[in-house]
Amino acid sequence: MADDAPRLLVSLEDGVKRITFNAPERRNAVDRTTTERLLEVVRETAQDQSKVVVLTGAGHSFCAGADLSAMKPGDGNVTEYLRRVVNPAILALREMPKPVIARVHGHAVGIGCNYALAADIRIASTEAKFGQVFSKIGLIPDGGSTYFLPRMIGYAKAFEWMATGAIIDAQQASQLGIVNAVVPVERLDAVVEDWCRRFQGMATLAIAGIKRALSYGESHTLAEALDCEAVTQQICYDSADFREGVAAFREKRKAMFQGK
Repeated sequence: MADDAPRLLVSLEDGVKRITFNAPERRNAVDRTTTERLLEVVRETAQDQSKVVVLTGAGHSFCAGADLSAMKPGDGNVTEYLRRVVNPAILALREMPKPVIARVHGHAVGIGCNYALAADIRIASTEAKFGQVFSKIGLIPDGGSTYFLPRMIGYAKAFEWMATGAIIDAQQASQLGIVNAVVPVERLDAVVEDWCRRFQGMATLAIAGIKRALSYGESHTLAEALDCEAVTQQICYDSADFREGVAAFREKRKAMFQGK
């Protein structure tokens, strides 16, 4: 990659927003400039005309975590950086009112793994590798994995994985329930495109509501989750999408949702 090439590629075509880590010679490891740009892009994406987001990496890796060659221990306030850049990006991915697909090929480790965990759907190639490798350099996991993983795989497995810093393959990730599907690398793009088409045909407001209700339910009581459902359901009930869905059901045809 040329020195002046952007380390984050962004495109929007036919309702699909693609965000691509672009430092293949470093397995798409991210420096601070890249993470700052990612935050900007994710925030912009929440407001643009895209219907589905694909997060991926160029070449043979998804994202190999932080670019250690650009880091100096003891240099800078890491708490301030996480609070200002990394944490808002994770929250923005989770709060995105549209589905986010992580297309994972090759290494997804460190913060790269946790960007993938923040997505709604994770499609992995058989060559994908996942790792919580922070402990191997004397750090704790950040980027939300201490929140995501206990809920996905339980405390014991989450602690084991984080403490050992082990790298697991796609099949192990599938067995743990971390990924939605594992496919041969030659079918990876086709499967991701199929998911994009499926999401493009779905009721946009309903998908946004599902994300909102699931995220809310993770940290609230049953009674509070039920009330969140009731409020969110009203938004959907008053929408043109709901009226179209009912009409299509009665007329025995495919619904044509407009996200209104």
